[in-house]
Amino acid sequence: MPTKSGHTTAIRATRVIGTNVYNEANDKIGEIEDVMLDKTSDSIMFAVIGFGGFLGMGEKYHAVPWKLLNYDESTGGYVVPFTKEQLTQAPAHTISELSENDGRRVRDNAFSYYKVDRAA
Repeated sequence: MPTKSGHTTAIRATRVIGTNVYNEANDKIGEIEDVMLDKTSDSIMFAVIGFGGFLGMGEKYHAVPWKLLNYDESTGGYVVPFTKEQLTQAPAHTISELSENDGRRVRDNAFSYYKVDRAA
């Protein structure tokens, strides 16, 4: 299914990683550090958004359901429907925690925090 702005449905992961993420007020809140895939269901589990660090130290990683990211051509980045403060209060993880228990705990926490129905 195309994004809300009508962009294509396919993109290489290498083009997504490193892309800036903005809130709806057009404030940069981080960037996509990685994309977690569920290799048994052929689906994206979540995007990993990193923010808050300096030169790779102290950075926090947040799992955000992919369906909440919308590509915005004018910024060349993704827009999410929440503030930096909401992201700051979201569950944060280390890189290694993101894939523990096959990523299920992190995925479930993210969908719960952002109030996203996994079936939708």
